[in-house]
Amino acid sequence: MRTNTATRRRQETRGALVAARAIHASHRVHERLNSWQTVYNGSIRLAVGPIILNNVANRKEQRGSPANLALPADPLQPRLAAMLGCGAGDCSAVRRLILLASILAFPVLSAATLSAADKATQAIGPDQLLLRDYRPRSIFHVPATRVERARFPAIDVHSHAYAKTEAEVDRWVATMDAVGIAKSVIMTGAAGKKFDDLLRLYRRHPERFEVWCGLDYTGFDQPGFGPNAIGELERCVRAGAVGVGELSDKGGGLCGNAGGMHLDDARMDPLLEKCADLGLAVNIHAGEDRWMYEPMDATNDGLMNASKWRIRQAPGILSHDEVIATLDRAVAKHPRTTFIACHFANCCFDLARLGRMLDAHPNFYTDIGARFGETAPIPRAMAKFYRAYQDRLLYGTDMGMDAEMYRTTFRILETEDEHFYAMDLFNYHWPLHGFGLPDAVLKKVYADNARRMLHPARRTAP
Repeated sequence: MRTNTATRRRQETRGALVAARAIHASHRVHERLNSWQTVYNGSIRLAVGPIILNNVANRKEQRGSPANLALPADPLQPRLAAMLGCGAGDCSAVRRLILLASILAFPVLSAATLSAADKATQAIGPDQLLLRDYRPRSIFHVPATRVERARFPAIDVHSHAYAKTEAEVDRWVATMDAVGIAKSVIMTGAAGKKFDDLLRLYRRHPERFEVWCGLDYTGFDQPGFGPNAIGELERCVRAGAVGVGELSDKGGGLCGNAGGMHLDDARMDPLLEKCADLGLAVNIHAGEDRWMYEPMDATNDGLMNASKWRIRQAPGILSHDEVIATLDRAVAKHPRTTFIACHFANCCFDLARLGRMLDAHPNFYTDIGARFGETAPIPRAMAKFYRAYQDRLLYGTDMGMDAEMYRTTFRILETEDEHFYAMDLFNYHWPLHGFGLPDAVLKKVYADNARRMLHPARRTAP
């Protein structure tokens, strides 16, 4: 065992020396990585491929002789030569082979470097460990369930235009097929040409995607705002929009979180009434969860995520309670309009507050998108809330289009798994727990509620 270990170390040392010789011209770590990223991405295609192909085609003459291996003329050759410390046309055969071996070995060396970095992080004492590097792993021997597909076909009411090309849209559909997502709502929040372009892209699968538009706030701070915005809304509906969202007000206003026009502003009344006339539900993002308003200090138990999404107190920025109050007033003011407050109305920390709003307004619903990390720490309270408001909650994700993302949401909703982590999705230090929702509740949350209320009856033609 000792001899084998010594041999392995000598081999590792030789490999490291080869790599070091190939990149010795770069003096800073980030410059070396940048250079080798270019080399690895480009020269395998531009340099190594032609070498191999040329060698195979002319093997009778070359016989694979190292002296006959020549880098083809391409823009990278001078840079590669410079990294080896020779001219663009006079690199020795040995140096060429070193270059080729180093290029081919780069992924392995990179993995080894990253592994060493991980081990170094693990070796840091607890008094030196940074919060951002804390990555706990559960050691509990408890059931761990992998849910490949939603128990019932699901409608994701909160998604965005993550796919940018037709090929990406097609791949997304394949993922939806694999995990049991029947349809996704693409909330563009856009009007005009941007909306038209996104509608055109997602219309290649009309049965799998429905596209929602935004509102045109142009001139909202000028007299006479309203008629043009209504005209653009009607045009979007004629083009194919079937809902409005995601509107957003994080305390500064609906127009880029600035301007002070909130959902309950009188200027919004004609637009929200027109949504009712056209049978358009309105999805609204109001504020952020309470952790984002708390002091960013040692007492904030959601600090790891809150620091990224924090709401800075400033003149003209409403507090959490104030911005939620604008939502409450708008919903009460427009009983004919269907409202969906996304992310549990950012009231995950106070479900009683959300419950009171749901009790008061029959036209008010909430989606659960992007709040699995915030709610899975309190599984008993959440399971009770889902049962109490099973007719008003809508499945949504708002976290991309990766298959494992969907499966993690299913695990939280369907299983009774305890104390697991998904830190790639939810940047919190706390463990997650499944809600173990019964089938009757899952059917409603996954799709029945969405089919029932996403498209209210249209009262007027656009």
